[in-house]
Amino acid sequence: MSIFRREFLKLVTSGAAGAAATTLITPGAQAYAAPMPGAGSNTVFDVRQYGAKGDGSTIDTPAINKAIEAASASGGGTVRFPAGTYACYSIRLKSNVALYLDQGSTILAASVPEGFRGGYDAPEPKQPWEAYQDFGHNHWHNSLIWGEGLQNIAILGPGLIWGKGLVRSGSEKDLPGKGNKSIALKNCHNVILRDFSILKGGWFGILATGVDNLTIDNLKIDTDRDGMDLDCCRNVRVSNCSVNSPYDDGICPKSSFALGYARATENVTITNCYVTGAYEVGATLDGSWKRWGPDGKVKNPTGRIKCGTESNGGFKNITISNCVFDGCRGFALESVDGAILEDITFTGVTMRDCQNTPIFLRLGRRMRGPEGVPVGRLKRIIISNVVSYNCLAKQGGGGIISGIPGYPIEDVQIHDLYMEHQGGGTKEMAARVVEEQETGYPEPYRLGDMPCGGFFVRHVKNIDFSNVEIASAQPDERPVFSLNNVSGAEFYRIKTPRGLSTPVFALNKVDDVRVSGCRNVQDIHIESVDQKTI
Repeated sequence: MSIFRREFLKLVTSGAAGAAATTLITPGAQAYAAPMPGAGSNTVFDVRQYGAKGDGSTIDTPAINKAIEAASASGGGTVRFPAGTYACYSIRLKSNVALYLDQGSTILAASVPEGFRGGYDAPEPKQPWEAYQDFGHNHWHNSLIWGEGLQNIAILGPGLIWGKGLVRSGSEKDLPGKGNKSIALKNCHNVILRDFSILKGGWFGILATGVDNLTIDNLKIDTDRDGMDLDCCRNVRVSNCSVNSPYDDGICPKSSFALGYARATENVTITNCYVTGAYEVGATLDGSWKRWGPDGKVKNPTGRIKCGTESNGGFKNITISNCVFDGCRGFALESVDGAILEDITFTGVTMRDCQNTPIFLRLGRRMRGPEGVPVGRLKRIIISNVVSYNCLAKQGGGGIISGIPGYPIEDVQIHDLYMEHQGGGTKEMAARVVEEQETGYPEPYRLGDMPCGGFFVRHVKNIDFSNVEIASAQPDERPVFSLNNVSGAEFYRIKTPRGLSTPVFALNKVDDVRVSGCRNVQDIHIESVDQKTI
């Protein structure tokens, strides 16, 4: 009879002394996870045995760091946090060591009293390239939990990381002693973050920079800034996570210059995740699901998935699938600092109550980075199987796809979409000319009201739309599609509201545009035209 080896037990870390705990099963038999090794095991190091109190007031950092050092010295192991609340400053990770948070355990970021000489580890010394990204992206040590240059590390278990004492921003004026990130990792590889929750994570719940072979699975993050930033990382798997981040981005791949050189974020999958900004901080963790505001309405939250804004190194080979967006700013791909952003798929997604355009593709030239770097590229993008409902219509109920003069977005395919927005667009909005804003910060609202109710497409080469329906809850007096400086566009089986009194397409300086099989529009091929509506 063949025997199958069960997947390596997620509670055990890799390392010379951390032997794999496995369960052998036969076909058809139910598999049971092996129990957590007891505190007497030579691979498990209980923080209480090293002096941690877990009473919520005693600073347990020295005891916890001793347990981590002991595990590392023994060749590796698991540092266990039994039920309790462990008030801490900076916890320093080591290679071949996992932290395991038992059910009922909380790692609490302690507040730093005014005038106190101590607290969190100091941020690293300033580097010449710090001007290319915000302060938070340049420093890792001033965090609740941090590691640099490590391998084979993990944070596991159903416990909670509560960044109560962390600050939401940070700069030199916060020194000394303040911390502004829950988890910060730099230049690490073989990392697993699984099953725990983060409440109020500071500037970043997770900041991973230059981290390869990174698995983030089954986390619940409810925070007042970014949920997780994956900066200059390779081979990343984010799955089964829930992020409520009303004040900032939820899941945010970046490719900054924080390492001192341009490094792409590539080979990334984000799947089966829920991102939102619709709820008060903590409301998704405590089960109240309380929406913002006395009237229960969303108040312009962020809470999205975004590649950017820091975009020096580029984004390559990224797929985002089977995700739910709720009361946030939708999905964004942004190359504004010279990045090459290519080979991206976005598929199998539902969106509700987007606060600006659901889909935002932007190529710009902010160029916050070393001099002499050319404008980047944004190409080979597929967006498919997307449903959007009740989107605010001002920035367009479908999307904004905008390059800049001389630098078009290229090779985009959009198919099988149903996009329903609130409508209400006016003739004045339809007549509006959208400024280029080539060097501005790339946010849809900065471009102002869109002159169309569906997709605004500008400076684009080779784009296809097929099986796309644009609907509106209220009548909209704008064209559905606005095309400006577009070369090579095909529209097939496009549905727009019946009896539409306004044009479906507003064309300005376009060539090689084909429309076929579309409701409200006869088949047509336009070789070249300066201005036309159809």
